[in-house]
Amino acid sequence: MRILVTNDDGIDSPGLHALAAWAARAGHEVVVAAPVEESSGSSAALLAVEDGEGIQMQERGIDGTVAAFAVSATPAFIVLLATRGAFGPPPDLVLSGVNRGPNTGAAVLHSGTVGAALTAVANGCPAMAVSLDVAPDALEANWDTAAEVAADLLPLLTGLFALNVNVPDVEAGALRGIRRAHLAEFGMVQMTLREQGEGFVRMSLEQVGEVAEPGSDDGWLLDGYAAVTPLFPPGEAADVELPGLVDTAGEHVGG
Repeated sequence: MRILVTNDDGIDSPGLHALAAWAARAGHEVVVAAPVEESSGSSAALLAVEDGEGIQMQERGIDGTVAAFAVSATPAFIVLLATRGAFGPPPDLVLSGVNRGPNTGAAVLHSGTVGAALTAVANGCPAMAVSLDVAPDALEANWDTAAEVAADLLPLLTGLFALNVNVPDVEAGALRGIRRAHLAEFGMVQMTLREQGEGFVRMSLEQVGEVAEPGSDDGWLLDGYAAVTPLFPPGEAADVELPGLVDTAGEHVGG
């Protein structure tokens, strides 16, 4: 397969390099296109830096890949560009990650890693978002463990949904297994108001704690398992009733 590997941590992220190297070793045709700078929290935003000639991008060398591009754009925009042939033939599959830190619970709404995967699916391309539960300032991490989990899950991908995968930061032999999980109510990392003054506020990211709902992505992750959650891209909530309103055919919608 032709695989696009992207992320929201930037082109120099070790997690991105580990995921691309695994895909190349497995014999796939790999192209890397990732933000030139960190783009965490960008969700599915379509933002880019343009000069007089268009969106800025530079070719980079990453071992084991056919081509690599540092792009002045958000990961979702990069995926959109890839599906339109901006980096060669459109990909058969998109892998987003390996993200530095978990993307669990309702926090997936804001994740650039997950946003890239959902954008791929919305454009008819199977996709997986992969994250490693590692501290932001950690000097070393088990990126290869996350890449191996992604390899195991590859046969489950279709063009109908994205897989959101969160992996504990352990050696592959210490991983307890892989479990399907539902989204936790919040997520392991939350934004909190740290300080407020005249004309400014200061925010910070904080860990929620060591207790999580059983069966949730947070819960399995804390128990030493890789947590897998299928996610649909945005679409109509067709089953929701709206009493008193009518559809375009003049028929009442519920109620």
